[in-house]
Amino acid sequence: MLRRAGTAVTAVVILVTVIPIAVLITQGAPKFGQALSAPGAGHALAVTVESGSLALLVIFILGLPTAYYLRYIRSPAFKRFVAVVLVLALLMPPLVLGLVLAYVLAPATASGAILSQWQAASNSFPALTLAEVYEALPYFVLTAWSAISAIPKAWEEDAWALHKSPWQTFRFVLWPASRPGLVTATALAWARIVGAFGAPVVVAYHPTALPVQIWITLEEAGLPQALSLALWLVLVGLPLPGFLTWRQGTAS
Repeated sequence: MLRRAGTAVTAVVILVTVIPIAVLITQGAPKFGQALSAPGAGHALAVTVESGSLALLVIFILGLPTAYYLRYIRSPAFKRFVAVVLVLALLMPPLVLGLVLAYVLAPATASGAILSQWQAASNSFPALTLAEVYEALPYFVLTAWSAISAIPKAWEEDAWALHKSPWQTFRFVLWPASRPGLVTATALAWARIVGAFGAPVVVAYHPTALPVQIWITLEEAGLPQALSLALWLVLVGLPLPGFLTWRQGTAS
């Protein structure tokens, strides 16, 4: 009885998940080849790939050491505080996040005046990358932290008993054991980066990334053309998470 119910519920979930993909393919495919010929569309695709790749690199550089460091914090109160901060950042509406970043980057503020010296003010490539980092970083850190924290401390102690250095312990114990969770964290971060709209539309309308360009296309050319461009966004956003998830599944 329970198995039949589980099968039925799973079938419904799969159906509900497949419907948007099927609609996007059937409706977006007819004008798929023409979508990038629209003014600004090709440039938006290039901007998305470039800023997204840089944002993912920044997230990995900042997020991975943070996740490993949080594993070793002994204070439960501090761990709860960090967790709450990350969850609040994750749950903050992207549009609100964009408004906050717009204020921080405003030339009238002290931070905006300083950042403008490095061309990091609003409506710039650094501002777009910063917006994408802010939208995706909490996803990466929380997922990676959870994966790393699940590694038994006894495994590290066994490595230390064998006189392994901290680097050897990381390379041969922590890294392999946490890799599945890090794969998931990376996939989530990339999908969030590529789909970032709320913050970029406020702080980086120019240069225009693909999600903002899709919205512009919807307003100017209508839904069919926007769906075709949205299909390009899916093709940019899904290969990396799909590949990582597939490799993870085959490895297990």
